[in-house]
Amino acid sequence: MNLEHVFVCGNPALDFAATLRARRSARFEMFVSPDRLNAWYVESGVVDFVSPGQDSDVEEAIVVREAVYRLVTARRLGEPYDDEALTVVNAAARKPAAAPRLTTAGRRTDATPAEALATVARQAVELLSGPDVPLMKECGNPECTRVYIDRSRGMRRQWCGMESCGNKIKAAAYRARKKQAQTATAH
Repeated sequence: MNLEHVFVCGNPALDFAATLRARRSARFEMFVSPDRLNAWYVESGVVDFVSPGQDSDVEEAIVVREAVYRLVTARRLGEPYDDEALTVVNAAARKPAAAPRLTTAGRRTDATPAEALATVARQAVELLSGPDVPLMKECGNPECTRVYIDRSRGMRRQWCGMESCGNKIKAAAYRARKKQAQTATAH
């Protein structure tokens, strides 16, 4: 399987919220089709299979994703929840979720797009009402808007992921220091 999505946030609900990239600048939408949305559900491990979806499934997922992002941001900043976002996430979480089943090969979860979305919404409810709330941080890369769970020793992690953001920022800082040192020795 060719993974096209990045899962560095430490929680499926946070990875889901991060599917709109670079919210402050270039905005890059990952959910451009029902197939891309379904690929996210499978690649994230939320479900093993999703039945084909419609454009309306993508539209609904984007509405829920944005509500999750608003709630995560409010919770992280210690601000009150947006009532509309609460309504959207709670309504999605109330719908039937994907049900795992035991097979001779192990556990398998097949879902409709609506069941997969309900599963993610429930994960958001669990996250935002659970013990990981104090561990939520926003990536230190100014271009990135991912929120992640920092389980590092001493809570010193600064990036959503080294490959996706940390290496870029560290390399840029190194180049800036090197350039500054060259400029200083040239004078």
